[in-house]
Amino acid sequence: MTSAPQSHLPAPAPTALTVLGIESSCDDTAAAVIRHAPPESPQILSSIVWGQTELHAGFGGVVPEIAARAHAEKLDIAVEEALAKAGVTLADLDAVAVTAGPGLIGGVLSGVVLARGIAAATGLPLFGVNHLAGHALTPRLTDGISFPYLMLLVSGGHCQFLLVAGADRFTRLGGTIDDAPGEAFDKVAKLLALPQPGGPSVEAAAREGNPKRFALPRPLLDRPGCDMSFSGLKTAVLRTRDALVTEHGGLRAHDRADLCASFQAAVADLLAEKARRALALYMADAPAQPVFAVAGGVAANQSLRGALEAVAQQAGAAFLAPPLALCTDNAAMIAWAGIEQMRAGTPIPPDFAARPRWPLDTDAAPLLGSGKKGAKA
Repeated sequence: MTSAPQSHLPAPAPTALTVLGIESSCDDTAAAVIRHAPPESPQILSSIVWGQTELHAGFGGVVPEIAARAHAEKLDIAVEEALAKAGVTLADLDAVAVTAGPGLIGGVLSGVVLARGIAAATGLPLFGVNHLAGHALTPRLTDGISFPYLMLLVSGGHCQFLLVAGADRFTRLGGTIDDAPGEAFDKVAKLLALPQPGGPSVEAAAREGNPKRFALPRPLLDRPGCDMSFSGLKTAVLRTRDALVTEHGGLRAHDRADLCASFQAAVADLLAEKARRALALYMADAPAQPVFAVAGGVAANQSLRGALEAVAQQAGAAFLAPPLALCTDNAAMIAWAGIEQMRAGTPIPPDFAARPRWPLDTDAAPLLGSGKKGAKA
């Protein structure tokens, strides 16, 4: 009787590691090379990110089939450019790390297939990285912080508070039960006829608006815990817009700006209050050097960053947000997650699969339900 294939442990990680990272979970085609030779800080030798905004501009959002095709056409070129810019060849690498999920399955598959080919041709170890772990571990790449720390991962498809205790040890303290903030920003931008991606468009319009003009709801603030909801807030924006259009025969520029500012203020209030509660749980164990970090595309929003930083200061925790280029999807964070896994001795599955869904905290009850593809979050 033949036994099922088992995960195997990688060989002990050498002192210096050079890893190629590949990322293709949504609409950014990315490749990067990172070198880490302790006690020196990690070096991002190259980071190539090619967006697809123009390809999806006419559709009001990302079209999975178009995204997958673009990844398939450009990923190998991105890898070549990342290696050339880093001044290394495949022979200089110690491993390859690739996003294996969660994400749009066509794009994820494009990256996994390429990474498998490189690993097969070179004999290099191949690590399948959870895209969310890449974001969650980014503060260790940029600032070398120690475990444990509190992370708010806030992006177009995800929003959750995580206690990060190790390279593969994540405890979810709370998350969104419906839309993620980035998704809400995109939908609000579409409602208000602003260009995609919605986050930067809404933020730019909000700078010219009055955040106190419209009394938009703050869902779930009256309930205990760290879970969040943004769907009702988005609906409130829709109803307010419709009322303005009916009253004035259209949406005036200053009405749009005020609505964007009011929406953004509501999101900031929601995240700040839930962060306050998550920090209380985290600080209860009295970490020696408490750190509250935020990562993901929405972390680029300066208004939200300011609100979260104020909460961290009140709680007595250091606040950390990566550089803007490392907040949005990139392959440097995937390469770094691979390095973290190598140093932690994380087992390498013999035949990992591309996954559209992949919760970081597999012991937590699903926030958004589950099905044949697994838990959504």
